[in-house]
Amino acid sequence: MNPVEIEEAVSNLALEPFDRSEFPFQFLAAFDNKDTTIRLLKSGKSNASDVPNGVLQRNNIHIATCDVGEVDATLNALRASPKTAAAKAKFILATDGESFQAEDLTGGGTVACAYAEFPDHFGFFLPLAGITTVEQIKESSFDVKATGRLNRLYVQLLKENPDWAAAERQHDMNHFMARLIFCFFAEDTDIFFGERLFTGAVEQWSARDSSDTHTIIGEIFRAMDTKSVDRDAAGLPRYAMKFPYVNGQLFSGSTDVPQFSKVARSYLLHIGSLNWKKINPDIFGSMIQAVTDDAERGSLGMHYTSVPNILKVLNPLFLDDLREKLEEAGDNARKLLNLRNRLARIRVFDPACGSGNFLVIAYKEMRQIEAEINRRRSEPDRRSDIPLTNFRGIELRSFPAEIARLALIIAEYQCDVLYRGQKDAVADFLPLGAENWITCGNALRLDWLSICPPTGKGVKVSSNDLFQTALDQAEIDFENEGGETYICGNPPYKGARKQEPSEKSDMASVWRRYPRVTKSLDYVSGWVAKLLEYMNWCPNAVGAFVVTNSICQGQQASDLWPIVFSEDVDIVFAHRAFPWRNLAANNAVVSVAIVGLSKRSNHIDPAIYDNDKRIRCSAISPYLLPNSRDLVKTSTVPISEQTPMLFGNMVRDGGHLLLSREQYESVSNDENIRPFLRRYVGADEMINGKVRYCLWIDDKDKERAMLSPFIAERLKLVAQSRLESPAKSTQDFANRPHRFVQLAGYAKASSICIPQVSSEKRNYIPIDYFSADAIITAPNFSIYDGSIWNFAILASRLHVVWAKTVCGQLETRLRYSNTLGWNTFPVPKLTDNSKADLARCAENILLARQAHFPATIADLYEPEGMPEDLRRAHKANDEVLERIYIGRRFRNDTERLEKLFDLYTKMTIKPGTQKKAVAST
Repeated sequence: MNPVEIEEAVSNLALEPFDRSEFPFQFLAAFDNKDTTIRLLKSGKSNASDVPNGVLQRNNIHIATCDVGEVDATLNALRASPKTAAAKAKFILATDGESFQAEDLTGGGTVACAYAEFPDHFGFFLPLAGITTVEQIKESSFDVKATGRLNRLYVQLLKENPDWAAAERQHDMNHFMARLIFCFFAEDTDIFFGERLFTGAVEQWSARDSSDTHTIIGEIFRAMDTKSVDRDAAGLPRYAMKFPYVNGQLFSGSTDVPQFSKVARSYLLHIGSLNWKKINPDIFGSMIQAVTDDAERGSLGMHYTSVPNILKVLNPLFLDDLREKLEEAGDNARKLLNLRNRLARIRVFDPACGSGNFLVIAYKEMRQIEAEINRRRSEPDRRSDIPLTNFRGIELRSFPAEIARLALIIAEYQCDVLYRGQKDAVADFLPLGAENWITCGNALRLDWLSICPPTGKGVKVSSNDLFQTALDQAEIDFENEGGETYICGNPPYKGARKQEPSEKSDMASVWRRYPRVTKSLDYVSGWVAKLLEYMNWCPNAVGAFVVTNSICQGQQASDLWPIVFSEDVDIVFAHRAFPWRNLAANNAVVSVAIVGLSKRSNHIDPAIYDNDKRIRCSAISPYLLPNSRDLVKTSTVPISEQTPMLFGNMVRDGGHLLLSREQYESVSNDENIRPFLRRYVGADEMINGKVRYCLWIDDKDKERAMLSPFIAERLKLVAQSRLESPAKSTQDFANRPHRFVQLAGYAKASSICIPQVSSEKRNYIPIDYFSADAIITAPNFSIYDGSIWNFAILASRLHVVWAKTVCGQLETRLRYSNTLGWNTFPVPKLTDNSKADLARCAENILLARQAHFPATIADLYEPEGMPEDLRRAHKANDEVLERIYIGRRFRNDTERLEKLFDLYTKMTIKPGTQKKAVAST
């Protein structure tokens, strides 16, 4: 269940008669507990509650119902219960059907309300459904509730009007929904004169059988597009005359309205009964865009970019500076006036604006600063000088673009009410301006300069229609003499291998000057390319994007950032990698970073943000490290004294050189076969303990091996499989079926296996040590017959931090590389004693693993389930290795990376060339 479905289930529960015995189970069911779970709790098999009428769900919640007036005492009993603590319950809840109280035992929050109002707090309990929540959703359920109700209406209308679901009418349907949202908001906020003006008119004037509901709504829409002086001639019905002229082209054009059934009409009236004063445009817009997207509707209510994450972009981009200037101005009227004038000329441009979150938050934060200026200047009722048209965006999809405009209109009105009062806000709100400041189109194909032009230029892409953009229309009156431009946003995430043909074409277009990189870079880098182009014309502009962390790692970092630096653009601020998630349970988490970019000529002092701690520095590297612009370059040999690491052997055999454990046991006693059997080791075998074997036949032993009918038959099948391969390189090996296609070698004594791809959640890279008979296979890596101290380095925290930074990721998983991760890893000169100490640490790690046989590496390195003795062995290894570097343990990963990069620079840059290399990177 998604949050919208949960909110609906909880609301329905509150409407039912209160049943003391059933309520705990009904409550758990509303939060997506399975029927089997409920049955076990009802039977008492999994209910360990020691409180009368209590139900205790382990690791979740302890609920109890009680007599009227006993809620306080019952909640105290739940809190004091030993079973609550023993079962690690996250919540306690008590209710008597009249009052309702709950407590979050982990976060410390509480709920106390009338029973009928507990659905308003459903967000408080979303962790019960495995959904990670944000504070804004906990505090108000309105946006989720409104989204759910609108979704039901939308789906019902499409069901009853299938022609409106066609592609050619999608815009009409989206426009209709935007009009409805405006009407619901306007009737609850005094924009419309009269209580429930819109909903009431539909309820009173349309037939109960809904036969004319579409006509009534259409006439109301027509009225809102008709000026007062034209109304008599327009022949509007009496009920429509009460509605004001809205303008803004919101109600212009077709007044077609889809046909309503009685069900759809009741849905509309129900939506109108909600309190739309509570709408939060920076949350609601993100959620509502899923209503009209079939692919996204299943995650309804989960699409939300949190305000704290948005402010991670906007604060260092320009808001922090504005607040500092406000602090410096104090009560100085002249300085305050200058700052207010500066605010009025700032443009914020989001070229991937979606439903307008970044623009709405930027607008609201700037209005807050302006309001404080007005307060200090004794002008609290002054009309805002900050125009909405300074908040410009591009969005590919039409409905989010419409919602972005609507969200900004609502944000402006709410700010006017907050800072100037309801009366002045209403007086100035209508009619809306007709300018269009959000463009619907492909941001990688449109000219950003024509949408957000250089200082002093007019807008070339504009419209006199709020909801339709014609690219050839005349300029609107939009000048910005002396203003600042800040470009920001959260562009779409698409890895280089997952891009659609159209997206690949976009990338080829924006990177046409650097075609070499188009196939390797994530889609988000296209916005970086457009920003570089924009900055060549507007060098004072500063930009910041939420980007996939992968463009700051591995090969992508090597491809992208030299281009950026060559354009005289630097990273001027950055938030290091953090997870970017929405409200979905078990949803995919993208590892992202935030990078701020500016021309060097702007002389902005760089700063890195790590867990909201600001670190000033002289420069920021592609890996988001301080005081450097250096890149790690691939190396074919180790730069230190560690043993070389090779790519694994590649089989391409159609599976015929491989044997399962059972097949191995059936033939291993055959003297003609046994000499050619080896342990086969890939990532699955090493990490998950899967056992397989392979035939390993040297050229000199081919004839002897063919004496075995079993082997001869296997090789015949290998040859046939290779001949049928579409790859010529594989076909060429059909006449050598006895051997692997690509040979890296095998060990005489021992080998260390390193998987190419492994989980990012592990604290250490999952490596293993094998005897001579193991064949390590591609795409994994191997160190053959190296000293065991190599294992200690690979198994260290120091090395995993380096690898995650310079090797890059596949989705969110670590993608290891021998040429980037191992050969570049800087190791100080090791003494014999140091090597002996590291060898002992490696042996202790292996012994600790062996003590837990048959647990697999996957089992042993589960972050929360790692055995304590193995954890101690790794910590001891980290202690020994890190003391070799600096004589003590590093304080954190940042310090580890700074030391490693400093050492890497010293090892790879010739004396006397370091300063030049940094400047030219």
